Amino acid sequence: MKIQEIREIIKLVDQSSIDEFSYEFDGVKVKMKKNSSSPSQSAAVQTKAAEEPAQASAPAAPKQAEAVEAAPTEQPVQTEAADTGNASNEDLHKILSPMVGTFYQSPSPEEEAYVAVGTKVSADQVVCIVEAMKLFNEIEAEVDGEIAEILVKDGQLVEYGQPLFLVKAN
Repeated sequence: MKIQEIREIIKLVDQSSIDEFSYEFDGVKVKMKKNSSSPSQSAAVQTKAAEEPAQASAPAAPKQAEAVEAAPTEQPVQTEAADTGNASNEDLHKILSPMVGTFYQSPSPEEEAYVAVGTKVSADQVVCIVEAMKLFNEIEAEVDGEIAEILVKDGQLVEYGQPLFLVKAN
C-alpha cells in the first residue's frame, strides 16, 4: 500500500460521518479512529506490517500521514494549519488551501510558475493548482495585491485550510 493511498483514505474517513475504519490488504493493516472531541480534525492510524522503506524516506507530509510511521500503538494525530510564526504577517492576507491535495506552482512541469514572490495579482487570478484525487483545482488569489511569500514547495502535500501564500493586499 502506498502512502498516497493511505492519505486518500485518511481524507475520506475524515470527511465522512464514520468514527472508526479498519482496512487490511497484503499484510498491511490500517486502522483509523476519530477523536470524539474534534472528529473533523483528528485521526489515529495503526499499521502492523513492516512497511516499505520508501515510506520512511517520503518527503515532509501532513501530520495525519506521519502517523502511519508511528509505533504499532494507536496515537492521536492533530491536523493544524501551518503557522508562519511571524508577527509581521498579521497584516497580510493568507490564501488557504480549500482541500487536501498536492500543491503545484505551474500548470505543467515544463511551464513557468503562476506567481513568484513580488508578483502583482488580481482577486480572480490563478496562483496555483491543488490536485485532489486526479482533479486539478485552480486556486485564485482572492484579493488584489502582491505575493509576499510562498509558504509551500512545489509538489508538497497540503491540508485543508493550510496557508499557501501571503499576499500584501492593495
